[in-house]
Amino acid sequence: MPFDIHIIGGGLAGSEAAWQLAEAGLKVRLSEMRGGGDTTPAHETDRFAEMVCSNSFRSDDAENNAVGLLHQEMRALGSLIMRSADQHRVPAGSALAVDRDAFALEVTRAIAGHTNITVIRERVDALPGYPTIIATGPLTGSKLAEAIAAETGQGALAFFDAIAPIIHRDSVDMDICWMAARWDKGGKDYINCPLDKEQYGAFVQALRDGEKTEFKDWEKDTPYFEGCMPIEVMAERGVETLRFGPMKGVGLDNPRTGRWPYAVVQLRQDNALGTLWNMVGFQTKLKHGEQVRIFRTIPGLENAEFARLGGIHRNSFINSPRLLDEQLRLNSKPNIRFAGQITGCEGYVESAAVGLIAARFATAELRGETLPPLPTETAIGALLNHITGGADEESFQPMNVNFGLMPPLPERFRKADRKKAYTDRARERFAAWQAGQRAVEPV
Repeated sequence: MPFDIHIIGGGLAGSEAAWQLAEAGLKVRLSEMRGGGDTTPAHETDRFAEMVCSNSFRSDDAENNAVGLLHQEMRALGSLIMRSADQHRVPAGSALAVDRDAFALEVTRAIAGHTNITVIRERVDALPGYPTIIATGPLTGSKLAEAIAAETGQGALAFFDAIAPIIHRDSVDMDICWMAARWDKGGKDYINCPLDKEQYGAFVQALRDGEKTEFKDWEKDTPYFEGCMPIEVMAERGVETLRFGPMKGVGLDNPRTGRWPYAVVQLRQDNALGTLWNMVGFQTKLKHGEQVRIFRTIPGLENAEFARLGGIHRNSFINSPRLLDEQLRLNSKPNIRFAGQITGCEGYVESAAVGLIAARFATAELRGETLPPLPTETAIGALLNHITGGADEESFQPMNVNFGLMPPLPERFRKADRKKAYTDRARERFAAWQAGQRAVEPV
C-alpha cells in the first residue's frame, strides 16, 4: 500500500488530520470529492477547509472562554487550521474571524504542497478495510452515508444548519450605522445598525410572516441545532427573543444618541479587504426574495447589496457515544476512525480539534504506541469525552465546546472568577499531559 492511512474529506477536520499525520512522517492519501465532479449543497469551491456558514472561529479569549481555550490548546499542538486562521484574521473584537478565501487558500497550499500528502479528487462510496479517518462532515455523500448506516445498523442522526447573508460594505449607510464592538472590547470592529422599539417590532413580525423554504417530507422531523438557529425560528419563540440574542443592544453606545439602541443588527468583516460583511447571527431559511425585502427594512441597510444570501441545508452526524470508542474508532470496524462534525461536535474549531486528536490517536497506533486521551478538564479532552461517552446515547445532539462539558470545579468560586478557574485548571492539566507525551516520544 503506497500510503499509511487514508483520509476521506478535505474540510477543516480532514485537512487538520492530514497535516498532523504528514508532519509525524506518515504517508497520507487524502480523498476529496469536490473538484472531482461532485459538490455539496453548501460549498462554493473545491478548496480545503472552506468555511461555508460564517467566517468566525468565535472568541479567542483563552482566559474566560472555552472556545478560546480550545484555540490555545490547538496552537500548542501545531494546528494547521489555527496557524492559517492567525495568518488571515480580520478585525472582530475579541473574536477570531478570518478572510475565508485567503484562509482556505492557505490551507489548500499547505496540504497540496506537503510531500507526505497525496491528494485525490474522488468520491468514496464504501468503507475501506485499511486505516482510515472519515472526516466527510455533515454533508457526507449519500452512498458513503448508506455504507456507514449499513455497518453500524444505527442509521444517521440529522439536524438543519443555516447560513447567514453577506453584504457589500459600500452599500451600508454609515450615516445611520456606526462602528463599535460591544463594551468597546477589541476596538471598532463591527458595523452596528440600530432599531428603535417600533422598528424592532415590525422587523420581528416581518420575519414571522416572511415566506420560508419548504422542507421535503423526509426532512420535516429533523431538528435545528440550537447554536445555529435560523433568525425567523428565533422570532417565532417570542417577540423579545432576538433582542436578548443576536440583536442585543446592551454594551453598544450609539454615538448619535449616547444611549444603547433598543435592538441592533451587527455586521462582522468577512474578508481582509473589508469589502464584505457578514450579518452576525442571521442564519436564515427565508426565501431569497424575502431576505432582500425584509433585511432592507433594517436601518442603514435600506440599499444593501448582498454578495451571498442565506440558506439552509440538512446536516448528518452519527451517534458517536454508541458507535465509537474512546479513541474515535468505530466499534464494529476499528480500522476506521471518525473526525469532525460527523461525530456530533459543532463548530469550525471543534471540528478541526477532533480531526487533530483523531490523527494523533492514529499516529500512535500506527507506531505501535498508545496515546492517552487528553484530560477531561482540558477543552479538547472535554469535547472528546462528550463525543465518545459523556453524552446520553438516546438524546445525543451536536455540541460546541463549553465549560459545562468539563468536570465541576473542586471548590466554589465567585461567578466572576469561575471561568478563569476553569481555564487555569485546564492549562495545568494540558501542560502535564503534553509534558508526558514529550517524555515518551522516540528519540
